[in-house]
Amino acid sequence: MSDTKSIDAAQCPEHAPADHPKMMPPKVGVLLANLGTPDGTDYWSMRRYLGEFLSDKRVVDYSAWVWQPLLQLVILTKRPFTSGAAYKSIWNEEANESPLLTITKQQTAAMKEQLKDVYGDDVIVDFCMRYGNPSTEVKVKEMIAAGCQKILFFPLYPHYAGATSATANDQFFRVLMKEKWQPIARIVGPYFEDDAYIDALAQSVETAYAKADIKPEVLVCSYHGVPQRYLREGDPYHCQCQKTTRLLKERLGWDDTKIITTFQSRFGPEKWLQPYTVEEVARLAEKGKTNIAVCAPAFSADCIETLEEINEEIKESFEHAGGEHFTYIACLNDSPAHIDALSGIVQRNLQGWLD
Repeated sequence: MSDTKSIDAAQCPEHAPADHPKMMPPKVGVLLANLGTPDGTDYWSMRRYLGEFLSDKRVVDYSAWVWQPLLQLVILTKRPFTSGAAYKSIWNEEANESPLLTITKQQTAAMKEQLKDVYGDDVIVDFCMRYGNPSTEVKVKEMIAAGCQKILFFPLYPHYAGATSATANDQFFRVLMKEKWQPIARIVGPYFEDDAYIDALAQSVETAYAKADIKPEVLVCSYHGVPQRYLREGDPYHCQCQKTTRLLKERLGWDDTKIITTFQSRFGPEKWLQPYTVEEVARLAEKGKTNIAVCAPAFSADCIETLEEINEEIKESFEHAGGEHFTYIACLNDSPAHIDALSGIVQRNLQGWLD
């Protein structure tokens, strides 16, 4: 951990006997968490990553006796090649890492700077990934070793879903289960309706529209999809996505004809939340809306689903149906407005620990 003090800072607690184990000065940890990334685009790196991801019962909740033979014998034989090619098309070759990893590092550095201005050295800020590296387990253990007796765990998903927020939380608590002395823990909840987050989204749209040679006729808010039955089973994701679009529309001062909600990244045979982005953009083009913009409010950082799926596959669907001008509006990433929003959320969640 880059901002962890040397073990030399460890001292015997006051009034403790001389042979008492040394302890680090108490700190508060803020651990940002994102989905994850393969270590490389080669077959085995992709297979390891996809195997971990697709074996998560929160992601694919079919019975293991049905799912695992299909996953191990069919999907993980073929899919690492296609997924590897997709990742290679967007890979950060200079740093030899995925864009998601690059951007999460940038977000973490910006958050460290902001929170240091507020709390000084009392807070340690770092990040982890649910799948791949750096793992949640490694980063939690590093924080505990650095003296973090309290940890604020922050899944970087604006909207709650069992397959995103919940599985990140699951992994965090699984790691804590192994600790003799567990730190006090808090979880940051979904922030899909946070004023600063909505304002950051609106600013990104306004900036993109101001730069566009031809003003888009429709803004497509494309959210990552989940099976429709999740909604019936109590997952609030669909409703939270719809509310974000409504709040963004109101902040922009638009009417209903200027903005729509769609869902992407369908997987498997069952019905997912609709309308599907890849089909809806084609319908827009067929109806004469030849100039559109697409943003991805559910993603805190650009990744394979935005840089490759939206800006390549979905764009191709739109143009193939007659679309002429396709504008992809980047995720909020490490933009100042986004970092301000995330920092504000962290500070509110640290109340009572650090005031």
